[in-house]
Amino acid sequence: MSLGDRVTSSSSASTGIVVVFYRPDAACVRRANRYANAGLCVVVDNTEQSQTAEQLGLDKRIVYVANGANLGIATGINQGVDVLLKAGCTSALIFDQDSEPTSLLLETLPQLLDEEKHQRGRVALIGPAYEDARLGGVAPFVRFGYLRLQRVAPVGTRPLEIDFLISSGSCINLAAWHEIGPMDDALFIDFVDLEWCVRARARGYAVLGAPGLRLAHELGGEPVRVFGRQYPSHSPLRHYYLFRNAVALIKRSYIPWTWKSTELVKFPFRLAIYGLFLEPRLSHLRMAFTGIWHGLTGRMGRLDRS
Repeated sequence: MSLGDRVTSSSSASTGIVVVFYRPDAACVRRANRYANAGLCVVVDNTEQSQTAEQLGLDKRIVYVANGANLGIATGINQGVDVLLKAGCTSALIFDQDSEPTSLLLETLPQLLDEEKHQRGRVALIGPAYEDARLGGVAPFVRFGYLRLQRVAPVGTRPLEIDFLISSGSCINLAAWHEIGPMDDALFIDFVDLEWCVRARARGYAVLGAPGLRLAHELGGEPVRVFGRQYPSHSPLRHYYLFRNAVALIKRSYIPWTWKSTELVKFPFRLAIYGLFLEPRLSHLRMAFTGIWHGLTGRMGRLDRS
């Protein structure tokens, strides 16, 4: 049975779309304008300089929220979801500004979510496998395991129970939003999606991967090749948030030790890769160790670089 055969067309659920901008280019605006044809679309702009929707060239049907400051991906998603909830939407598709969803994904994910809610009851979200050609193609879904993650191949037609999804491309069940709670603003960026999925599963909600769907999505900057393997790279600032938030989550009691043990194993390897293979080396290491210190001391939110 194909994926299309499994999806019913009887769903009356209202689906909205949230896109978070940060210094968008014309391609980002073009992608957002395409969403206006798929339902209510909210663009939350974290760019420091405020612009109007008209100045950006956004479709008039899009709800535009200009923050005039970088409030982080968590706050941006929360702001967009708040708009959708007030509009009566029952599900929310979340996208980064550089994601390229197909029409099939836009149409199918909300229907799959509706179907799975009827079958399983408590479903937090469902999402596709992401595809980054730079990192070797389609990434597997993930379950947590002691010392290493368990890779789950995105095959078959039935949704798979997994432990977390990246936020971009996911379709959230808004009926569960108030019980699970919003994204954690204090994390700002990095592990925001993972923390929300862990919280959802702790409250008895399923996190589902749709193996028949794909999302073209570039993870991080230009990959770095280390001993024949490609690793996603980020700026020194992003490595600050990555290490800080990893430490902060390791300290939280509701985060499973399966994930914590995996992160602790990765720490020295990440530090070695960033310190030896990414330029400027000292800047990457300095920001990584600053992040570790701030995670240990509880300094969260946006980094004040002054």
